[in-house]
Amino acid sequence: MAPKNGPHTPSRRTFLTLTGISAAAFAFGIEAPTHAAPTSSNPPADPFGLGVASGEPAPDGVVLWTRLAPKPLAEDGHGGMPDENYTVEYEVATDERFRDVVKRGRSVASAELAHSVHPEVTGLEPGREYFYRFRVGTEISPVGRTKTAPATTARVDSLTLASVSCQAWYHGHYTAYRHMADQDLDLVLFLGDYIYEYGITDANLYRGGVGDLGPAHAAETTTLEQYRLRYSLTKSDANLQAAHANAPWLVTTDDHEVENNYADLNSRYGASPADFQRRRAVAYRAWYENQPLGSDALPDGADMRIYRRVRYGNLAEFNVLDTRQYRDDVPSDGGEPGGEHTDPNRSILGSRQERWLYRGLRSSDTTWNILAQQVTLARIDRDPGSGEMFSMDSWDGFTANRERLFDTLTRHDVSNPLVFTGDIHRHSAAELKRDFTDPDSATIGTELMCTSVASNGNGSDRDELTDMWLANPHVKLYNANRGYLQARITPTEVTSDFNVIDQIEADDTGTVSTAARFVTEAGRPGLDRESGGQP
Repeated sequence: MAPKNGPHTPSRRTFLTLTGISAAAFAFGIEAPTHAAPTSSNPPADPFGLGVASGEPAPDGVVLWTRLAPKPLAEDGHGGMPDENYTVEYEVATDERFRDVVKRGRSVASAELAHSVHPEVTGLEPGREYFYRFRVGTEISPVGRTKTAPATTARVDSLTLASVSCQAWYHGHYTAYRHMADQDLDLVLFLGDYIYEYGITDANLYRGGVGDLGPAHAAETTTLEQYRLRYSLTKSDANLQAAHANAPWLVTTDDHEVENNYADLNSRYGASPADFQRRRAVAYRAWYENQPLGSDALPDGADMRIYRRVRYGNLAEFNVLDTRQYRDDVPSDGGEPGGEHTDPNRSILGSRQERWLYRGLRSSDTTWNILAQQVTLARIDRDPGSGEMFSMDSWDGFTANRERLFDTLTRHDVSNPLVFTGDIHRHSAAELKRDFTDPDSATIGTELMCTSVASNGNGSDRDELTDMWLANPHVKLYNANRGYLQARITPTEVTSDFNVIDQIEADDTGTVSTAARFVTEAGRPGLDRESGGQP
């Protein structure tokens, strides 16, 4: 097992040193007590420029989110807000017109946390639809819709979710979210790369109708203000706001929320561990500020508890993973057969997260056991000839960790392993083999990889990697269009629709279609194709 247990920083004092945030700002951003310090009641007009969101569904409640930003693209990253604290009230109702309000509360939007609030609402009924809104002064937010998770032991007949990842704002319009906002979803899984850290220039700005963004957006994000501005730019998209307001989200990060292909405190671009620790600290802080995350996710300097578990009755248990923060560095050998990537001490999860995951899988009694994670788990040989070549940024760079996971699944007869993955900017579906070198080996699970929302711009059915991916016999789908994955999970089967969009660069009016539909039966891991064109 890998020696790293995380965290790297010794205490919250380090967090204060690195970021200057106070414990009171965190606490009041969740729920403000009656004795809280006085706050302003006169906010700027139209402060809800970044919309509303909910997440972390539990049987008795959800986390709500908003961030006050009347001028989201203000170049200082503060969204046009004064350096004052504001009381933000919230209401939760059983109806869209708020005739039956069941919960009220208030939080403090502080300048320290970019005027974001994260109220944790409890006391709700399990498995139920609710509506919520915020008020600051006389300003009222748009209405959001959310759903609590079913009771832990409830018999659940179905669960409909969408999985998405990789949404470089500058590469195209968020057409996927326009369609997702019209779906009756119970949950959205966001699997990483919510923002991209690169500077936005004429060379990479594919999104039509943007105009001049200004020089502040041309800089790579390295400071807290720059990360905040990039989130503001991303979240100013109306379609993304609509999708957030339509269903609760479970979010995790990959690399671009901090820096491309980073591993633990190892920068790919030569930053010292100390400098990169500071960058990761402000990046994680900005991520927290802009997502519907609970208090368990409060960052502690450069460390943040991202991995967690969410249960949907007896139907499914979601293990939300973090494959960046604790991973070992890139192997020195570049992935040659038998090289460093096969070292039994290497881990993509870190020893503490591995133990947490295996304990949960061993004890789970749900029908489906789901991993929501970032990078490809299946073995992908990238040399379709007589040789072998692998990506060291995926689980292929951590083969011993994958073996430990597969050993847990098989030795403990874990029920119906199902993996949702992002990262690769393509739709793909793979059968997880006990021995990937033997096509006749037992299939022990199913991996469903969603394409990007926008990253890489307009796509196509095939690209230069199609033949390579499909040369791996356990890969049953490869499609290089943009889009999202929608899955319906029942006690007997999972139906996965790989939805694609014909264009995203010119505008958001692209046509959505289903490139392929697969069914995975309970007790029979693998992929049965129901419809669609080429693999």
